[in-house]
Amino acid sequence: MIVAIANQKGGVGKTTTAVNLAAVLAAKHKTVLVVDLDPQANATSGLGVEPKEGVSLRGALLEAERLDDFIVGTAIDKVNLIPAEVNLAGVEVELARAGNTLGGLRKVLEPVEKSGVFDFVIIDCPPSLGILLSSALAASDAVLVPMQCEYYAMEGLSVIMQLVARIRQSGANPTLAVDGILMTMYSRTRLADEVVSQVREHYGPAVYKTLVPRSVRAGEAPSYGLPVVAYAPSTPVAKAYFEAGAEFLSRARMRQSVSRMTDAALPPRSSTLA
Repeated sequence: MIVAIANQKGGVGKTTTAVNLAAVLAAKHKTVLVVDLDPQANATSGLGVEPKEGVSLRGALLEAERLDDFIVGTAIDKVNLIPAEVNLAGVEVELARAGNTLGGLRKVLEPVEKSGVFDFVIIDCPPSLGILLSSALAASDAVLVPMQCEYYAMEGLSVIMQLVARIRQSGANPTLAVDGILMTMYSRTRLADEVVSQVREHYGPAVYKTLVPRSVRAGEAPSYGLPVVAYAPSTPVAKAYFEAGAEFLSRARMRQSVSRMTDAALPPRSSTLA
């Protein structure tokens, strides 16, 4: 399963969610590939890998280099990484010039998907409404949207949902699913509770039950090259990410079950029914 962690608004816990979800899945004996698609390379450093010039998806997207050449190990067992680096920032312009704006990433990831080596591919998307974000959505089975518990974040949520709808309707990825909305940086205040209530009222079961609390430890962990679930596993924020990981797996299993039932209900390929 390929899942994009996406929100065009920065500072909502997107990268923190990506690296911690990967670590939680690994703790549950899943093999994970994290794709850092953000030129800031925060997921790269947050998994204990030093960004290096030339080691990113740029070579695979633009120069048809082997994706395997860019996969590296991380500080977390069972979690591998395709790092990001500063030169990734120019990829959107170069892809636009080449006329390959949406299908490139899907094509690049096909060999990884077909290999069966990884149970999950997690794409940490850049916080912008550009080609890289759109191509990540076009390449993914589902999108998980982290959202900060503030009113301004609600405006950003509607924007990313509209983008998901456009990706479906354009035919670039008609089966793209919304895995869910994960509320982050939660604090026990009236404002935060009102935001959570409104988002749940509007989006219903798409919203995760887990609330990820605001935490100083979550901010410290990247400086040690670790997700907070490995750096401070007994903290409330780490426990929340373990709970969110369990919800993620439950949702993934449910989608797979529905997909299998849908496939079984379809007529055989040899059927002559109109």
